[in-house]
Amino acid sequence: MLYGIAAATAALLLTAVLAAALRLPARRAGILDRRRQRPLPLLGGLAVVIVTCLVAGTGEWTRVAPLGDGVGRLLTAAAAVAGLGLVADVWRLRARVLVTGTAVAAVCVVPYDETGPAGGLLAIGWIVLATLAFKGLDHADGLAGTVGVVTAFGAGACAAAEVMDGLAVLLSVVAAALTGFLMHNWYPARVGLGACGSLFTGFVLSSAVVFTRAGYDIGPSAAVVFCLGAVAVADALLVVLARGVARRPLLRRGPDHLGHRLRRLGLAPQGSVVLLGAGSFSSVLVGVLVHTGWTGDSAVLWVAGGVAFAVLVLLLIPAPQGRRPPSTQVSGHLRVRSG
Repeated sequence: MLYGIAAATAALLLTAVLAAALRLPARRAGILDRRRQRPLPLLGGLAVVIVTCLVAGTGEWTRVAPLGDGVGRLLTAAAAVAGLGLVADVWRLRARVLVTGTAVAAVCVVPYDETGPAGGLLAIGWIVLATLAFKGLDHADGLAGTVGVVTAFGAGACAAAEVMDGLAVLLSVVAAALTGFLMHNWYPARVGLGACGSLFTGFVLSSAVVFTRAGYDIGPSAAVVFCLGAVAVADALLVVLARGVARRPLLRRGPDHLGHRLRRLGLAPQGSVVLLGAGSFSSVLVGVLVHTGWTGDSAVLWVAGGVAFAVLVLLLIPAPQGRRPPSTQVSGHLRVRSG
């Protein structure tokens, strides 16, 4: 308990300091994104990755809070995915490269002894889809970090209920690191998560949920993992439907994500993040209650209905017609060099 508090505090402070320190190198190296017509340094995600690996690795090395073989392998694979994301932040990478790299990492972490072959394949598919969907949340200041913190706490509660102490510690460190990052990412953001941080966070969270549900029936497990990733799923579903209706290529960037459409309804940037954060909290809470047996599986239908309703309503909001480039962290990256 004391180590968990100390580790979370250290992760929060170190990430806040390192994210601030990496802003200038990111500007000088031209590792920037366009966010509402202003350049945004993208190495905040690297700070989250470095601090999470450092703090969790210290607990493992000192044996004060050992992660265990499975969780240690998960963290190593997540760091590899983060490295791939960092390459995507610096140079343009095709989507299939990110998908392939994430899939290879997922293959290395799924506990097949508990999931079985069929469950293992489904788990790999979920990890890949959830990781890339979480990357899509990095289109608005503070959104990915807020949803990440809420989901990490929910997944940590599920891990604690399964007495997976190493996984619970790792998730608490991730939540604390993202909180430190949010000190610089809340609107107007001074540093961004980038593909490095968003892929890392999405991979850790989705893999952690797979770990906690390994050994359970596939149906109830699917309900729980859906609840813990409902906001990211809703965002990805909205994008797919919007671009399909408009007959635009799926991987072409556009202002058709949750945050974009909520702002066109008149919400302020901060208000849209708070609303989506509240939605994430509600869905994650349902997932935790279902996992721990405090409520039945049917409660998931309320979450599914809420997602369907939100997507259909927001789908009716027309996308603006114009040439202004949206955030590039949705499905690609535009490297902007500083003068």
